[in-house]
Amino acid sequence: MSANLGAVRGARLFRTPLTSPNMNYAETDEQFYRETESIAFPKLSDWQLGLLEPLGSRRIVRRGEVLFHTGKRELSLFVVLRGELETFEPRDGQEQIIANLGPRDFIGEAGMLTGTGALASGRGKADESEILEVPAALFRQALAELPDVSQPMVRAFIMRRRRLERGRDFTGLRIVASDGSREGRQLDDFLDKNHVPHRLIRFEGDDGRALCARLHLASRDLPALITANGLPLRRPSLREVAQAAGLLRLPAGEDESEISCDLAIVGAGPAGLGAAVYAASEGLKTIVLESYAPGGQAGASSLIENFFGFPTGISGGDLTFHAQLQAYRFGAKFSTPSQALTLTFTDGEYRAILQAEGCGAPLRAKCVIIATGADYHRLGAEGREDFEGAGVYYAATAREGRLCRGSTVIVAGGGNSAGQAAMFLSECAEKVLLVIRGESLTKSMSSYLSRRCETKKNIEILPHTEVRKMIGGKVLEAVELENAQTHERRTVQTTAVFSMIGAKPCTNWLPPEIERDEKGFVKTGHAVAGAPAWKEAGRPPGPLETSRPGIFAAGDVRSGSVKRCAAAVGEGGMAVEGVHEVLKTYA
Repeated sequence: MSANLGAVRGARLFRTPLTSPNMNYAETDEQFYRETESIAFPKLSDWQLGLLEPLGSRRIVRRGEVLFHTGKRELSLFVVLRGELETFEPRDGQEQIIANLGPRDFIGEAGMLTGTGALASGRGKADESEILEVPAALFRQALAELPDVSQPMVRAFIMRRRRLERGRDFTGLRIVASDGSREGRQLDDFLDKNHVPHRLIRFEGDDGRALCARLHLASRDLPALITANGLPLRRPSLREVAQAAGLLRLPAGEDESEISCDLAIVGAGPAGLGAAVYAASEGLKTIVLESYAPGGQAGASSLIENFFGFPTGISGGDLTFHAQLQAYRFGAKFSTPSQALTLTFTDGEYRAILQAEGCGAPLRAKCVIIATGADYHRLGAEGREDFEGAGVYYAATAREGRLCRGSTVIVAGGGNSAGQAAMFLSECAEKVLLVIRGESLTKSMSSYLSRRCETKKNIEILPHTEVRKMIGGKVLEAVELENAQTHERRTVQTTAVFSMIGAKPCTNWLPPEIERDEKGFVKTGHAVAGAPAWKEAGRPPGPLETSRPGIFAAGDVRSGSVKRCAAAVGEGGMAVEGVHEVLKTYA
């Protein structure tokens, strides 16, 4: 590949000092952009360009010529050979320049891996530029087969997404909602957990009122989602938001009557994501269905310190988002929000019937992995349902941390999730009350974590205590706590209660043929060897195989599983090994 690409003018993205809900509070914007510049905008070497050249074609781009528009899917890879390109965001009749790209730069970010629509538009900036265009399908193939190309590009895509999420000058999708709107907070939470760049705009603020006036939005229309093309969706459902964000993508089948795959994975927590990475990387046609957002309970953890390979810890959101991108890179298909409703067996294959708006086609899979995890238990406090999403939370991430800065917060629960939440919130809240029903943390929490909670100055542990009542108007204002031994009650002024009191398995959708234990967790292995289906199978069930051959369970949903993130990932990989054994019978 040519060594005559000429002088390189580095790309720049958002040089204005900005803030972010997803980054460390102590980290300055200037420091963040300086330290991430080389990762976000690596220059391709002659060797890397030479690997990409056979996959694409060269073309000339003139000044102002648009290569792609915002929302474009199946976006090609564009590499600048000479000249200059620019990316920009159309917004309210104006344009916001995002990045200038010179020779050896390339256009793209994490959406190219996930298959969502382009977040910006791209066009020629110089009078004449020469580019290399690699079609989307061939680029995905290169990401899976050419590590010398994929490693720096995937790292760049992830970092560019983080910079976009941090950037005040990049808008993305916009949610307009009234103060205290539970529906508005849910839309914000949904997009945040799915790592979709967006902004939440207060209807009561000047920007919110001006935007609503221009788009003719009344308070009865809120919350509203302003899409990439500037059009509003009034009081949208999560499914409509997912469609606007490009998250809901059911793959096409061989005909309109069904969608087929080698493996269907129901649930995208650590177990489902682990299975997706291993299955897709080994060539299996893999479809992952997630009802809300990838990550499960791990995705809601502010910091996982005991996960293998991360000596200083990693946030659950980052860990699971990277795992999802890894699965995408190998060809796994995701659809969010999609929920399996029933599971039936026919003609030697298992069929999961999916809830999919506008698509009544069943998903036919040769094997299924159940990785639906568990759902959070709700506090039995009076008035709790009035403050779901408006004071009662089930995750402690940077987004929730911003809401709690300088205030008193309550964390209910005595397990590791509660300890991690308390430690994280203690860095931004003035005081954290850790409410536990037992006498101490030692029986339910890892020793390293319990010691930290006990020695942290602004964490107060309240044993034998329960939340009895929640008080407030549109948002939570106070809670009433009761000591179960003395029956003494006290009222605490707080705007946030974090419920970390365990979960129940998400197995109600499964047919009775899938055996479960007394708590509803799915039985596997030797525990189901006596099931009717196995008496005729001619082989014993695999360690993670359920009472029906070809159906596996992994992670928290499985009876007897170790309720740890790393264990769930391992079970996902083990389940795929069992899938391979089953698929041999189809050869």
